[in-house]
Amino acid sequence: MSGRSAEGAASGGAQQESLLALYDDALPTVYGYLLSRCGSVGLAEDLTSETFLAAVSAVHAGNAPLSVPWVVGIARHKLVDHWRAKGREEAGLSAVASQPPPDDDPWEVQLDGLRAQQTLEALSLTHKTVLTLRYLDDLTVPAVAAELGRTRQATEVLISRARRAFRREYEVRGGDDG
Repeated sequence: MSGRSAEGAASGGAQQESLLALYDDALPTVYGYLLSRCGSVGLAEDLTSETFLAAVSAVHAGNAPLSVPWVVGIARHKLVDHWRAKGREEAGLSAVASQPPPDDDPWEVQLDGLRAQQTLEALSLTHKTVLTLRYLDDLTVPAVAAELGRTRQATEVLISRARRAFRREYEVRGGDDG
């Protein structure tokens, strides 16, 4: 083996060890992130797998930061991509009546976690995506707009509509206790 080949093998081995260490560190965080947002063990597992495959590809393609937040960012993109693909498959997403949002929002209540998750799952993929990015991932409106490829104004309207849809669905699911 030539000196150059041995050097390349040593570099590849170090990279492989770095990737394995990153996998060990990031796996629980990435899986937990995805599971809490999609609510399905199978889907969370699939998206976790896709996330790490994309991370490995990115590392082999160039300079990737090899950090847990970087991998969580990849997971966020995989989840959004999944919802977009699912949204394209579904026909007939109904438009929500466009009413301006109220100036004061008196709907300040504590949400029941399970009911909120079920409510989120019942919404259209567009509404689920925008609410997840804005409130669960705590992204700013401009960041959500960038993720979705929309203008800030269109994203603000979409968030407002999604919040109203969530509120209506949440109250319907509340029955006598809401």
